[in-house]
Amino acid sequence: MAAPAAKQEGFHDCRDAWARTIEELAANDPRIVAVVNDSVGSSKLGGFQKTFPDRLINVGIAEQNMVGVSAGLANGGRIPFVSAASCFLTGRALEQIKADIAYANFNVKLVGQSSGVAYGELGPTHHSIEDFAWLRPLNNITVIVPADSWETAEAVKWAAAHEGPVYIRLSRMPVPDLAVADRTFQPGKAEVVRQGKDVTLIACGTMVHLAAQAALALEKEGISARVLNMATITPLDEAAISIAADETGAIVTIEEANIHGGLGGAVAEHTSSATPVPVERMGFPGFVPTGSVEWLFDHFGLTAAGIAKTARKAIGRKRT
Repeated sequence: MAAPAAKQEGFHDCRDAWARTIEELAANDPRIVAVVNDSVGSSKLGGFQKTFPDRLINVGIAEQNMVGVSAGLANGGRIPFVSAASCFLTGRALEQIKADIAYANFNVKLVGQSSGVAYGELGPTHHSIEDFAWLRPLNNITVIVPADSWETAEAVKWAAAHEGPVYIRLSRMPVPDLAVADRTFQPGKAEVVRQGKDVTLIACGTMVHLAAQAALALEKEGISARVLNMATITPLDEAAISIAADETGAIVTIEEANIHGGLGGAVAEHTSSATPVPVERMGFPGFVPTGSVEWLFDHFGLTAAGIAKTARKAIGRKRT
């Protein structure tokens, strides 16, 4: 197994890009404020607090109150960025997100930190693998899962300019920058990381670079794998999915989340009614055990080798 991501050269923590970008935006827009739940350090907002001490609101460990306060700030003309561990932000405050933010359609930006199984050793209470399933039905919340530092910065910029609720899902695990030329960030549009004709790998967040590695390995076997970075879960790029289904005939979805109700569920829902093809969903089947990130990824096959293996399975299911 490869060395832990934190020790690999060329890997970057997307939280650094988030912190840098919100400070830059706040310097030019006095409406931007940060709201946290005693999470200044884990949100990497120490610099923001130092530069804008009167624009960071720390409500303490009270997530429902945190979201309610952000709704009030938005109603008063501010642009609140609510930053907290995604497991607590979307779990404890789900009712407030639904009623105070989504139903009211308030201009609040939710930033879920340390998502997926980034808190691996702290166990299921700190795993955030259900957030897609919880938030997808709230269809006016744009759900963005950046794959690298560049996309994180672009997502934060877009969210600040967008009028409406947004959820940005960030990991604490470093990832490499994607090797994609002439990139543009457009919510609701999948990014083609690699073209292919035999199978399509649709991934988001920390899984995108692993899908790209799997495609390289498959190429050595004579298998051409398309890789799509589906950074936006809501709204979903259904057109790109249909094209991929038509042109490659098989799909594998890869996410650091529960396969029930997440990216895999969304892709399967669309293809089943629009373009039926074999869809293999990779992620977590439910509660997962306590363990390091590396062990959990390996155990559930969320590695380049595991993705390649599942791609072969999907190809084997294609209609002849």
